[in-house]
Parts: sequence; C-alpha cells; structure tokens
Amino acid sequence: VQLQASGGGLVQAGGSLRLSCTASGGTFRNYRMAWFRQSPGKEREFVSGIERSGGNTWYTDSVKGRFTISRDNAKNILYLQMNSLKPEDTADYYCAAGARLILSAIRNGDLYDYWGQGTQVTVSS
Repeated sequence: VQLQASGGGLVQAGGSLRLSCTASGGTFRNYRMAWFRQSPGKEREFVSGIERSGGNTWYTDSVKGRFTISRDNAKNILYLQMNSLKPEDTADYYCAAGARLILSAIRNGDLYDYWGQGTQVTVSS
C-alpha cells in the first residue's frame, strides 16, 4: 500500500492543523494505522494509533486532549486533527500502516509495514 501524507504547515502556537494520509494500492481497512513524528536530533516518536475499525485509539501523553486521530475506511484516508498546538509539536509527521501488528505493539514503529513520506509541521511561539 502507498501512503501520501499532507496537511502540514506553519502555524502559531495555539492554532490548529489537520493532517491527512491517503492510502492506495491496498485494502485500507485491513491495516492498523498510526502517526509518528520526528524532529531534528530526536528519535522518532509515536503520536497516535487507531484500530482497523476506528473503534479504539491511542495517544502519547503529550498530545492527549489536543490531538484526535480518525479514519474514513470508505475514502481510504487517515486523519490527525491537531488543536492547541505548541512549539514542541514541531516535527515531520509520518503516517504508517501495519497489517499484522498486534495491539500491544501499536506504538512500535519498527513493526509497521508501510510509511508515508512525511509532512512538516512548524509551530511558532
């Protein structure tokens, strides 16, 4: 499956952005999906994950209450609504798809099968 992330940009602290990840070439609903981010000099970080049906979601503590992950299996699109953005949210954001990923490993980026190209988010103070 091919993943195309979009929606990044420059925003002031407190602002909002919505990232999208469009999937093609596979059966989107068969994949557990997630967003990761990486900023210069830092390791890749799990941001949020979502179950195949969209019924269960997971977040890293630093974004809980501010970010919302969702998916539209009819349109093959994964979303990340980001509100109340902070300068520390600045990073390249990547979407990822896992076909055989077990729930306990959803935060482990090494176990995902496919990755999007990344979209840059910059939050100014």
